[in-house]
Amino acid sequence: MTTTSVDAKRPGGARVAVQKFGAFLSGMIMPNIAAFIAWGFITMFFIPAGFTPNESLAALVGPMITYLLPLLIANMGGRMVYDTRGGVVATIATTGVIVGTEIPMFLGAMIMGPLAAWLMKHIDRIWEGKIKAGFEMLVNNFSAGILGFLLAIAGFFAFAPAVTALSNALETAVDWLVSLSLLPLVSILVEPGKVLFLNNAINHGVFTPLGTQQATETGQSVLFLIEANPGPGLGILLAFSFFGLGMARASAPGAILIQFVGGIHEIYFPYVLMKPFLIVAAIAGGMTGVATNVLFNSGLRAPAAPGSIIAVIAQTASGSYVGVILSVVFSATVSFLIAAVILRASRKRDLATGATGDLSSAIKQTEANKGKSSSVLGDLAAAPAAAGAAPTEEGEVATLEHRIIHTIVFACDAGMGSSAMGATVLRNRIKKAGIDSVTVTNKAIANLTNDIDLVITHQDLTDRARGQAPDAVHVSVDNFMSSPKYDEIVGLLRTEGVR
Repeated sequence: MTTTSVDAKRPGGARVAVQKFGAFLSGMIMPNIAAFIAWGFITMFFIPAGFTPNESLAALVGPMITYLLPLLIANMGGRMVYDTRGGVVATIATTGVIVGTEIPMFLGAMIMGPLAAWLMKHIDRIWEGKIKAGFEMLVNNFSAGILGFLLAIAGFFAFAPAVTALSNALETAVDWLVSLSLLPLVSILVEPGKVLFLNNAINHGVFTPLGTQQATETGQSVLFLIEANPGPGLGILLAFSFFGLGMARASAPGAILIQFVGGIHEIYFPYVLMKPFLIVAAIAGGMTGVATNVLFNSGLRAPAAPGSIIAVIAQTASGSYVGVILSVVFSATVSFLIAAVILRASRKRDLATGATGDLSSAIKQTEANKGKSSSVLGDLAAAPAAAGAAPTEEGEVATLEHRIIHTIVFACDAGMGSSAMGATVLRNRIKKAGIDSVTVTNKAIANLTNDIDLVITHQDLTDRARGQAPDAVHVSVDNFMSSPKYDEIVGLLRTEGVR
């Protein structure tokens, strides 16, 4: 089981810090993906090159990309820092940045929004508890209005030129990579980052803002498909379906449906983590997909979210269907062939050593080597110690027996993909067990509160979840779809002490 606190100097601490920063960036984009998709459909149908050109409706494209999307991002970033009040000031301040530029200000919104909310939060602390009764609304409204006014002016004159220069520099870097046919090399960083659960941060924190700006100029962007291409994951899961062993082979076909059609890429990450050398297959597949899109000059109009083949096809730009479809097919083929070789090469050794492909076996063995428990009982029993209870095992188990669990929350970066999938699986098992006193929901880690009884996360995200809800019981799983810990949880819920 993971420890309660995380220090950036400890092993894994840097990764958690990067995850938190990436989750914050993607957290501004993910809740607004529907708006990006709506803009993509409007562009797809109504611009002059669209399926059903309409000059009047095409007038929606400009205001949405210039004002609506950046302001939604800024408001979300402000709310993440300082709730509704932060969101309002963030929106005001970002308007100055938008008006001061001639390009879509996604990067400006992602910087100015949180900064404005942070300033509002600290300014409020100056006179917190010092306002006379009856003057609270006057002070709060005028302080927010004045700060928003000042930041909007600062954004117009100072912030907008700086962010424009930054945006142009990033765009130049991308164009340089494309001109030298080096863009596929980005997969060397992207694919390992994905399996470390930085996928949302990479896609929505980096590629979505840059890709959207590029799409406004050219009508499409290859950047939307660098991370979202479902091909590499499909190839790896296909390899497990044919050449895997045990539970990994049995579960791979179901995982294919969830990953390729459902668009939840997190489902294949544990398969790669089980055999880390498979990251070579993922990188090669990713590079092949990017290279194909560069060769055919193909791309998407808007982000494919989730990364489903359905979303990819729906957002494919006119004239790009051949390139986009081939990029998925070729990347899946390459990752499949390389993963098949790796799995076949290690098959005899795995059979000889008893590594039969159980997705949880590698994790359990690692935890056993470190003296850590991988069972739910172990995770739950250690929770009181994390909260300051007596460290003895007998005392911990006694506390567990009287623990009341009414709320279970699955948590992931965005609170939409893998956590929603895991919540559905456990909810169905609890329902079949006839337990009706427990609610199972899913949330983003950043939205966890300390009134939750039980939090379930992927093991790579548990440390962050503990920081958000330190008093909750935390359970780590390595596979949201088929973790054996679900059976243990249901068994515990059946006992009188837990229910």
